Amino acid sequence: MKKIAIQLLISCLLLGNAAVSSFETSTPEAQGISSQAILDFVNAVEEQVDALHSFMLMRHGHVVARGWWAPYNAESPHMLYSLSKSFTATAIGLAIDEGLLSLDDTVFSFFPDETPAEPSANLKAMRIRDLLAMNTGHELDTTGQITNADSVTWVEAFLGVPVEFKPGTHFVYNSGASFMLSAILQKVTGETLLAYLTPRLFEPLGIKNPTWESNPQGINMGGWGLKVKTEDIAKFGQLYLQKGMWQEQRLLSEDWVKAASSRQTSNGSNPDSDWEQGYGYQFWRCRHNIYRGDGAFGQYCIIMPEQDAVLAITGGLGDMQKPMTLAWDILLPAMEDHSLPENAPVQKKLQNKLATLALKTVSGEASSLHAQKSTGTWIFDQNPYGIKSVTLNFSNNPVTIKVLDNQGERHIACGHGVWEKSSIPFMSDRPEPVAACGAWIEPHHYQVKLCAYETPYIQQLDFNFAGKELLFDLKFNVSFGSGTWEQLKALLEL
Repeated sequence: MKKIAIQLLISCLLLGNAAVSSFETSTPEAQGISSQAILDFVNAVEEQVDALHSFMLMRHGHVVARGWWAPYNAESPHMLYSLSKSFTATAIGLAIDEGLLSLDDTVFSFFPDETPAEPSANLKAMRIRDLLAMNTGHELDTTGQITNADSVTWVEAFLGVPVEFKPGTHFVYNSGASFMLSAILQKVTGETLLAYLTPRLFEPLGIKNPTWESNPQGINMGGWGLKVKTEDIAKFGQLYLQKGMWQEQRLLSEDWVKAASSRQTSNGSNPDSDWEQGYGYQFWRCRHNIYRGDGAFGQYCIIMPEQDAVLAITGGLGDMQKPMTLAWDILLPAMEDHSLPENAPVQKKLQNKLATLALKTVSGEASSLHAQKSTGTWIFDQNPYGIKSVTLNFSNNPVTIKVLDNQGERHIACGHGVWEKSSIPFMSDRPEPVAACGAWIEPHHYQVKLCAYETPYIQQLDFNFAGKELLFDLKFNVSFGSGTWEQLKALLEL
């Protein structure tokens, strides 16, 4: 009894900075993986990967380790980007299980009022299975063409894109196809993806308050736009690992799970690439007979059937291959078929590591000789970003920054050596939670990191002072474009 009690205590401590989980927890050794391997993985991630935001490792249905790099935390949802696609496909699988759809239903047949007057043979041949497997026949991703449509609906824009190849014969990653799955589901059920999945998936899994962005016609994006917590990603992966079963209840048919996770189309031939192992129904095949859903900048739901494990990750990554390579190289070899002897000293080290995970703050001084004379309002000339002025107050603790732009005022508090939380419009006109830190990295140079911790994004703001002139630079940690603004100049208001 004493040994069991000690193991329970250690397993609870290994939760690190996480909140109470709905999963059972365990020491890694009890589930056949060494604490040292997990510690090595976390250390390697911090040394070799630009930034993970969270991870949760499941083995045999138990949480064996999880952690969040502050200001990211267990209670905040995270933008999933294309990991949303795997949830969209699940909705289609549920609708098929309910007899509402068939894999061989043609796409154009659902939208008689939005289909071209004379649809091409290839468009008429496109089926739901082709949308799921990214085999629509398009030469390029259609996302830009549908999202930039002004005079027509997104559905009409998609159906108007030429289909160069016979559907089913040509793979191209196509988020527009995932949107169309959402549009078809809403057409058939009269409900958005979010509404349809809530009683069928989210509520049974205990996923609370998911949100999903919608297009101008009120259709959930499908290919992106879902926000849930890290633990919710793990629950979703565990459902697939358990072949559609959850707490002795069948949520998904086993046939659907098998089809969705199997190779449905070829997407390359490089045996060493996790991007060329084939594609299922909105899931990627990986090496080692693993499969995953993933999203831009490092959002992963990795399912390992042979190891009976799930790895959920959120991040802000430039190199999306690196975390998978580290997982294959460090975690996979450490997974044994039997339990291991408990290792309390290393478990303690792992516990301490997980409890203190944090993104690096700006390294520098709390104050500078320039601080007092740099306090004030700096006025910008007209610029492409609509910034009118920045008001800096270095005598406050924490330092405060007020940005006035075309959308209004944003008030940011910057901690020194700590992440100071506030709320501002960041990626939309609605307030979002952010955290900021700053320091004088040179006597004339104050640098700020601004983290929108429900997204992958961290901005770096650089304020270089030269008398009454301010040089202002901004860049993002990750971006679909350059991620860097052109330098702006401002003058101190007299």
